[in-house]
Amino acid sequence: MGLIRPTDGASDEGGPARTPGAGQPGNGRPGPGSPDTGRPGTGRAVAVLVLVALAALIPLLGPSAALDGTGEASAPGVPGIALLRTVLFAALCVPVGELFVRQLAGRLPGAPPERARSWAPYATGVGFVAALGLASVVSTGNLVPHSLAAIDVGGLYESRDGKLALLEVNGFAAAGLCALSARPVMQVWPLAAVAVAEALRAHPAPELDPLTGSVLTFVHLTCAALWVGGLLYVLRTLPLWGAASEARVALLGLYARVAAVLLALITATGIWSTLRRMPADTVLEQLTSTAYGRTLLAKVIVVAAVAVLALWARLRLSRAADPLTACSPARAEVVALGLVVTVSGLLTALPVPIRWT
Repeated sequence: MGLIRPTDGASDEGGPARTPGAGQPGNGRPGPGSPDTGRPGTGRAVAVLVLVALAALIPLLGPSAALDGTGEASAPGVPGIALLRTVLFAALCVPVGELFVRQLAGRLPGAPPERARSWAPYATGVGFVAALGLASVVSTGNLVPHSLAAIDVGGLYESRDGKLALLEVNGFAAAGLCALSARPVMQVWPLAAVAVAEALRAHPAPELDPLTGSVLTFVHLTCAALWVGGLLYVLRTLPLWGAASEARVALLGLYARVAAVLLALITATGIWSTLRRMPADTVLEQLTSTAYGRTLLAKVIVVAAVAVLALWARLRLSRAADPLTACSPARAEVVALGLVVTVSGLLTALPVPIRWT
């Protein structure tokens, strides 16, 4: 006796033949009342691309707006340099945040093993390209090169800024290789080298006590990368844990507690760095009369908004009937943090105010 597999139109037990219709398995058409089977990921991707495009306008158009009416001169290629440094900062945040949250999740008892897919290889690749662009500017004496022939690679080894630029390029390259290796945790070392190089670059030798400034910048940059990249990876990991609601709440709560410490360190180092460049009796005036001060003021306002969103998320996490509703303000927070990164990139490309004595 042979067994014949019934076709889609065949009947079972002699009943009437069934034809797949709308809303039934085997047919791609949703029926009336069926849930929408569209791709929500597409809408989110489009939204992210729109936000990225809008964020790119800040370093491109921000310098002219910040410098307007100040009487300060703009260095050549400031918009492009600001954009490249913004990309570099964002590329640093992504892998640092992933490593950070993976460590946090590993400490949670009973946490699901699933982790969000790593974006570190892509981020480090983008950071490598941005660092190359910045190194090309340094190689021409901080002028925008208009041809490959104008780039003096050998000259990078002859100056402090050139060596630091090469360190950032090599750091991202090494971090990318580590991210693709069997031990991605090793990328912490080249990423730390990138942060050190950026901190040293921000405080050249002629500056008063450059070592203190570099330490402050390193702590500020590291805490910011942990905060921004960590929140992004937490929000990407939580949906993968499905019904493990207790573990999801525990991870979000653990991150929130660490983020509070990071915010305190960012605030302290930011205030200290500001007072080193703008003495207390001139801060208010320079915040409105210099391009650096105006951009710094904008950054402070956005950071304050981020702090409010973080507090809102923390209150929901501790008091709401469903603690996971804290994810809504947390998503807004990560968008605002992206704006902070963008403004920070612009800030590094503007002329540092003269320290009045």
